[in-house]
Amino acid sequence: MTLHIGNIALENSLFVAPMAGVTDRPFRMLCRELGAGYAVSEMVTSRKELWNSLKTSRRANHDGEPGPISVQIAGTDADMMFEAAQYNIDRGAQIIDINMGCPAKKVCNKWAGSALMRDEPLALEIAEAVVRAAAPHNVPVTLKMRTGWSEDHRNAVTLARRFEAAGVQMLTVHGRTREQGYKGHAEYDTIAAVKAAVRIPVVANGDITSPEKARDVLALTGADAIMVGRAAQGRPWIFREIAHFLDTGTHLAPPLVAEVRRLMLDHLKEHYALYGEYSGVRTARKHIGWYVRALPGGEAFRFAMNAIEDCDAQWHAVAAFFDRLAGQMDRIPAAAEGSLDSVDEQTADALA
Repeated sequence: MTLHIGNIALENSLFVAPMAGVTDRPFRMLCRELGAGYAVSEMVTSRKELWNSLKTSRRANHDGEPGPISVQIAGTDADMMFEAAQYNIDRGAQIIDINMGCPAKKVCNKWAGSALMRDEPLALEIAEAVVRAAAPHNVPVTLKMRTGWSEDHRNAVTLARRFEAAGVQMLTVHGRTREQGYKGHAEYDTIAAVKAAVRIPVVANGDITSPEKARDVLALTGADAIMVGRAAQGRPWIFREIAHFLDTGTHLAPPLVAEVRRLMLDHLKEHYALYGEYSGVRTARKHIGWYVRALPGGEAFRFAMNAIEDCDAQWHAVAAFFDRLAGQMDRIPAAAEGSLDSVDEQTADALA
């Protein structure tokens, strides 16, 4: 059955999570190429004075991106969120996603992101305002949230019903509270309860790191789709691996080293084109680090690569690394099931 967000049909039920500093246009397009059916943009602020900033203009860049174009907005004022929705729709957004899931301190300290779940009237007011802005354009509104603020304040089910009544047309639930951040393990009982409480599509998010985990989370929650975040960093082909496993029950062979070399070098070119020489070489380092972290010689290469400050030199260093790797093996080693690097505060700040 084809999944719809409002009147928009999606290619499949495998989604890329919005991650600030990660899910820019080049990364979203790469994930879509490798099997993701839907990708949500990085979080865009509702503060009007920042809309013309370089950071926001890059985050709002959708040049050549396949639809549907989904933009996530964040803020604490209903009127500002109304205007932010209108602004992004005017710039081509086909879906507006409301951020009530980000646990980062720099976001929650301003009572945005998952902090809004502590103020249910304000959360509802924001949802209603964004729906009101989007409705005349026939643009559906979605929302991403957590299970609640803390262990003692799990209110996702209550809010889900209210958001549905307000006109939100899809909900994504990360299986942790804001208090947990990214510590411990995601729980899926609350996501299942949200799914049972509403009629709109529900997306399960949190700790989906393998095809088996994707299958199990879908079974445990009854969710309509799954959203993958950290596990796609440096491994964007996880979407086609999950799709193959769900369709056949068998594992797809890991990608050839030659294919990863091509994908990565093309990704870097698109990354440099978006960010320019100075920022491009620096912001590409995290992506390169994620690609090589589990490969032979990867740690040493990552350390050496961090000293390179020229895009062309960085690109050629990556090409040479994979040329050497191709002499050792045909395919990238399969990922360890369920593996995820520990998340420090800086990384958590990138996850919405």
